[in-house]
Amino acid sequence: MTEKILILDFGSQYTQLIARAVREANVYCEIIPYHKKFEINNRIKGIILSGSPFSVNEEKAPIVNIDAMIKQVPVLGICYGAQLTAKVFGGKVNKSNKREYGRAKLEIKQQDILFNNVHNGSQVWMSHSDSITTLPQGFELLAVTESIPIAAFKKSKDNQSSATSYPLYGIQFHAEVYHSTQGKEIIKNFLVSVCGCQQNWTPANFVQETITQLKQTIGNKKVIMALSGGVDSTVAAMLISKAIGKNLFGIFVDNGVLRKNEFNQVLETYKVLDLNVKGVNAKNIFYTKLVGKTDPEEKRKIIGNTFIEIFDEEAQKLEGIEMLGQGTIYPDVIESVSVHGPSQTIKSHHNVGGLPHTMKLTLVEPLRFLFKDEVRKVGLELGIPHELLFRHPFPGPGLAIRILGDISEEKVTLLQNADAIYINALKEFNLYEKVWQAGTILLPVKSVGVMGDERTYEYTVALRAVTSVDGMTADWAHLPYHFLAHVSNEIINNVRGINRVVYDISSKPPATIEWE
Repeated sequence: MTEKILILDFGSQYTQLIARAVREANVYCEIIPYHKKFEINNRIKGIILSGSPFSVNEEKAPIVNIDAMIKQVPVLGICYGAQLTAKVFGGKVNKSNKREYGRAKLEIKQQDILFNNVHNGSQVWMSHSDSITTLPQGFELLAVTESIPIAAFKKSKDNQSSATSYPLYGIQFHAEVYHSTQGKEIIKNFLVSVCGCQQNWTPANFVQETITQLKQTIGNKKVIMALSGGVDSTVAAMLISKAIGKNLFGIFVDNGVLRKNEFNQVLETYKVLDLNVKGVNAKNIFYTKLVGKTDPEEKRKIIGNTFIEIFDEEAQKLEGIEMLGQGTIYPDVIESVSVHGPSQTIKSHHNVGGLPHTMKLTLVEPLRFLFKDEVRKVGLELGIPHELLFRHPFPGPGLAIRILGDISEEKVTLLQNADAIYINALKEFNLYEKVWQAGTILLPVKSVGVMGDERTYEYTVALRAVTSVDGMTADWAHLPYHFLAHVSNEIINNVRGINRVVYDISSKPPATIEWE
């Protein structure tokens, strides 16, 4: 079985970054709320305590039994985790004179395996309003910065409470963030040198283990799955297919608002991948239900509900279906700690969105412990084409929310043609993978133009391209003027019905990536 690191979440905005850093070192980890009960077994090689918006001096500050943990595995406290460690063992944590936030230089006072290959003076990132001012008895100072007297420490071996105690470290900076230039090296040292992790969490091992587990879990049962041509659903389907072959029944619905030629192209790709997928052309059903609908939320609901109806209808045609495959990934299921108390919120899945309860199917989610970049690596391992794996995110309601106002087949065709020109140009100019998401929006306005000697009165499209890490925030992509001029000319000259092209330079926030 794969070795594992547990990350106890105290509500830090950076907790997922700790997990990403651990995974990048080829070590498997899971995030759990600090108050969730767990048992330490021989798979768990160590525990990391996250940061937190709380102060350890608050009356209801989150607390865990660190002494019990280090009797079984090594522990590393990061920021709040370090402050909590210091306090529970008898040290002092006080309010800082000023909030310590931003870059600092790490001055290593005592060399330790935690700092193997880490340069003295390495940049680290601070984000805290409390500081550890006095270490507990039996703890050693490892590093300081120009602004704080205790930046890293460990529990002394000769002062361990018992012979079975494991190493205990604390760092009062965020090693997991990009601005800590050698922070990931520090985390890797904890994983490998302190915890003894084998670093065997690789895409190849994941594929092998997952297929074996799926064979055991599913057996001879039949699985149905809604496919979209997206990364998550395709990779999940490939894993399930490798385990059960033609007992996986994929359904790919053409809702009429996909990208140009997408329906046929995706089906062709699935055929090459030997996936058992049925394509359902339901364009006219969707168009009929969308007639006269202009409210974005109403359009989303119509598309979502109609998809469910069609999927359910197709499912009824199959006999003996017992399980439902989904492309749920880890960020969708991580339990996050509420900063207002020990309650927890669980993000809703980006699944097919409310399949009828009457189906009563058991879920199969082979990707539920993977981050998006890991899904892509697994996809490459499975032989899925690079072009499919690295496609930009595309909204579930498709072009319906990129056509402002009411929807018609004529408008969809206009937008598909304009969008295809834009996306193909991004690829041609080697810009496609430099932006996080790009798309074309058809505006509900017409304007006067001149083409040759003729006066035109046609639609306007807006081009949108953003740079982002996860879509939570985004900046508009600074595409070259000559590229934008080229795309504008191509659209206006080749898409009859469009005579004006504009470029959206709004960032998120305050704007959103999609217009609806």
